[in-house]
Amino acid sequence: MADLPVLLVHGFASSFERNWRQPGWVALLEDAGREVIGIDLLGHGAAPKPHDPAAYGDLGARVRDALPPDRQVDAVGFSLGASVLLRVAVERPERFARLVLIGVGANLFGSGDPEPIAQAIEGSAEPSSSLAQAFAHFADNGENDAAALAACIRRSPGALDPAALAAVSCPVLVVIGDRDFNWPADGLVSALPDASLRVLRHVDHLGTPNDFAAIDATLSFLGAV
Repeated sequence: MADLPVLLVHGFASSFERNWRQPGWVALLEDAGREVIGIDLLGHGAAPKPHDPAAYGDLGARVRDALPPDRQVDAVGFSLGASVLLRVAVERPERFARLVLIGVGANLFGSGDPEPIAQAIEGSAEPSSSLAQAFAHFADNGENDAAALAACIRRSPGALDPAALAAVSCPVLVVIGDRDFNWPADGLVSALPDASLRVLRHVDHLGTPNDFAAIDATLSFLGAV
């Protein structure tokens, strides 16, 4: 499996370039001889940016479209990207050899109110929490379309059913910081048939993609070292 392509799916308010290329993930994978498949989710990066939340009902479409027709992939997703990737893997488990899910945990099995973050990003209200403030600051990088991001976070994907994860038969590595607001991830690991957990000490959510321990754990799991 060492020569399989690696599909990278970025987090909310980020992009393939910002989440994966700039911190060095792409270069390290390519140095290890791995083909990298990069995508931008709808509303992000170079992808179309509709302003209607209904347009974001199937974020997995761009992931499915990027899958090679004749071979499996290893895949890595961060935050929103990990959630989208996991849902695709539930639908099409045969397409994946290994999965790395970064920055997700208990959040996958519940649903919160997206409005405080959406309003903070679009500037229609002051951030009502430190979480909303953090995402508004992260999203305000001069490249994002605030209305598109607000529409994306207002979509209604619904909570994952832990029982559905039994379909994901490939090995999975879950990586999460102990200061991540999506902590803990024990329930996610327990729901997956073949999963292991790597906890990053003193690492928060938005810092995870730049954390060397997260990169090292992922590359080791994928055999890309």
